[in-house]
This record gives sequence, C-alpha cells and structure tokens, in this order.
Amino acid sequence: MPMSPPSPRRRISADNLLVLLAVGRLGRFTSAAESLELNHTTVSRRIAELEATLGGPVLTRTSGGLELTELGQEALAAAEQVEGAVSDLRPRRDGTSRLQGLVRVSTSDGFGAHVAGPALARVQRRHPRLSIEIVTATRRASQYRSGVDLEIIVGEQQVYRAESSKLTDYTLALYATREYLESAGTPATAAELADHPLVYYIESMLQVDDLDAIRRGISSRRDSLTSTNVFVQLEATRAGAGIGLLPRFMASPCTDLVPVLPDDVSSTLSFWLVARRESLRRPAVAAVVSGLREYVADHQRLLVGER
Repeated sequence: MPMSPPSPRRRISADNLLVLLAVGRLGRFTSAAESLELNHTTVSRRIAELEATLGGPVLTRTSGGLELTELGQEALAAAEQVEGAVSDLRPRRDGTSRLQGLVRVSTSDGFGAHVAGPALARVQRRHPRLSIEIVTATRRASQYRSGVDLEIIVGEQQVYRAESSKLTDYTLALYATREYLESAGTPATAAELADHPLVYYIESMLQVDDLDAIRRGISSRRDSLTSTNVFVQLEATRAGAGIGLLPRFMASPCTDLVPVLPDDVSSTLSFWLVARRESLRRPAVAAVVSGLREYVADHQRLLVGER
C-alpha cells in the first residue's frame, strides 16, 4: 500500500519574522509595536502566527520583558537575513546610505548632552534615514534592556544576556566659583572639605555604585543642594551653592569655575556600552556604536577635562 504524501509545510511569513526581530531587540510588544507603527494586538497576533508555523514558542516572558527561546534565536537569524535583503532592494540616491530604522540609546544626562548628542548627530547626518532616540537616566544597567537598543552606563557591571564593552574613561573633580572660595575660604587639604557643603547626587537615590563610592571618599559631612540631574548640580555650583563634584568634561569649559584640590581629589571612571547580542548585529546599531567610539577617540581631552 503506497505511503501518504507528507502534508505541505506552512510557509513562514517574512512580515512575521520582521515583527519577531523588533520584539527580540526591544523586549516588549508595546515597544516593538511603536517602532513598527503597528498596534500591540497586531504584534501579538503576528508572533502567535509565527509560533504556529514553527511549531513552538519563540519568546518566553521574564520579569523584565520578553526573551528569545532557542527556536526564537534560530528564527531571529533568519529574520536578520530578511531585513538585510529588504534593505538591499531599497533604492539609494546619490550615494546615500541604505541604513534606516530606529535606534534607541539610554545614557546619563551629562554624557548624553555633551558626547552622545553630538556624536549621534554626526551618525545621523551620514545616514539620513536613520532615526536615533536618546533617553537619559543615571542608573545601573537594566537586567533585560526592554525598550532600548543600547545602554551607556557608568562602570563595569554584571549584565544578563548581553554584551558590554568599555567606551571611554572620564574624570570627576571638585569645582567652585571664585566668589564662593573668596567668601568661604579655599580648602588647602582634603580634610578641610569637611567645612564646605558638597553639591552632588542625592545619596539615598544614587543607583550607580562607582558614583556612590566617590561621595563616601570625600570628607565633607554636609550636602548643600543635591540633585539626580548633573545639570542641576553644575548650575548650583555656578550659583555658589558650595563645592561641586562634577565631570571635568562639563565643568572645565566653564570659565566661572575653578578646580579645587585638583591634585588631591579626583577620580577616573568609565562609560560602558551594553546591548543585547541580537541588537549589536543590526547594521544600524553597529553604526551608532562606531560613531560613538569615533567621537570619544577624537575628544579624549574633553572627557578628562584638559583645558
């Protein structure tokens, strides 16, 4: 008796693969829906269709967002090939870059304004169809990086299902106005800082261990005006609120500020890049990383605060 022919396999939708690509990179249906200009229900339905076609789950839900299963990782690799093929088909006028899409970067407010902003503006000029969003927050690395493609954080940290690499060093130092020092006196030793108010982060709300360790190492026993925003710290110092512990790349260009104990009190920290492995494979994210590295290499003197 002849064997029955195998049932035809359902075709995999390229559109569904591209939806998985967005979800895998951003970690949430809502974030993927926003980037694709779809609604949440459509994204959920597309993923369900893909799982039915492949015969298993491609995503698993965690406390911090959605993660790819082993099957999902395999499907993502195919989705990246689809994305590349589609990009190659798009016309390119006058040598304009084919790179397009959205890249969302999370970084601290000071670094975002002074380094990431100009660096990524240069990237966007090179790739006019690329959209870049900069979200500012001074915090530890996220465990699941939902909603962002790339994080720039202070200090090396343990990360989950991601890759981290050092971007650049930078220096924190003490600054004050000449008027403040004339009125309150200029400390001659680190011990004399105890007589001066310190302008810095709010200690109880500081999430970054490296920044917290520096505060504990300064002998000042009283804070004056503190803030979670480094721009508030900078302007409070310039207004004479006390001695500010500030990034040199922000304070050094301010001609109304002078260094305090520059040879005795300073600390070199580092910014690190953190991203999901699947995000780093995106040409658009790779272009952003390359642009950041190029910019910090060109501006090392700014980052360490040399005048």
